[in-house]
Amino acid sequence: MTAGHTVLVLRLAAPLQSWGGPSRYNRRETRPQPTKSGILGLLAAAEGRPRETSISDLLDLRLGVRVDQPGSLLRDYHTFSDHRGVPLPSAKVNTKGVQTRTSPAKHTGVTQRFYLQDAVFVAALRGPTPLLEHLEHAVRHPAHPLCLGRRSCPPTGPVSLGLRPDAELADVLSDVPWQASAHRRAQARGAEVTLEATVEDPAGDQFAVDVPDTYDLKTGTLFSRRAIRHLWVTVPTGQEAAKPADGGDPPANPDHDPFALLGW
Repeated sequence: MTAGHTVLVLRLAAPLQSWGGPSRYNRRETRPQPTKSGILGLLAAAEGRPRETSISDLLDLRLGVRVDQPGSLLRDYHTFSDHRGVPLPSAKVNTKGVQTRTSPAKHTGVTQRFYLQDAVFVAALRGPTPLLEHLEHAVRHPAHPLCLGRRSCPPTGPVSLGLRPDAELADVLSDVPWQASAHRRAQARGAEVTLEATVEDPAGDQFAVDVPDTYDLKTGTLFSRRAIRHLWVTVPTGQEAAKPADGGDPPANPDHDPFALLGW
């Protein structure tokens, strides 16, 4: 354990979240878990950091995410048009690089946005103590409204769950109480629940391509990859373990639910 390091714990819960992937233009998808780009963007917004400002000090923060409530996928259907009533431009450009108009004229376009609804995640970021203390204060007193992936997705309740000095990501994700909604917690049938988690680890055997180089709209964002590993953590549900009517031992793994990962 490296001295002088701290873990900042965040609760990411909202009616809607959307953690963008490689999709662009009229179809914007969401990944099933928060991305490093989205979480670092939330922290930069909390600080009031301008988009063109360097984020190099944030990139070395190691991220862990726990899925407390996976939620379900929502497809939101939109139409759009020019408020002046003129035809929409085409995606094609002429030899001078100018967008042309569609032929025949098209006044209405369709765009689709995907969201996670009723999802809850615990995110943990590990880094130098002074930086994490500064970020935790910023999250509690944000300069800009916080959002979970998109500006239209404000969080439900406080985001910060505090700091854990001299801790490791996996240990923190195993220690933080279950953050699922009251409705989901009431459905638990055992004393413990097993949750999926992802931890950033240089020795990890998988990769996530979600590390941004900048948030500057003029240059656009390029994403690099980071090594991750998946694990499962078990946390208390707050419920009593079910006991059989004959007074014997409770059944093995009473909270097993084969559809839990689908959010059913």
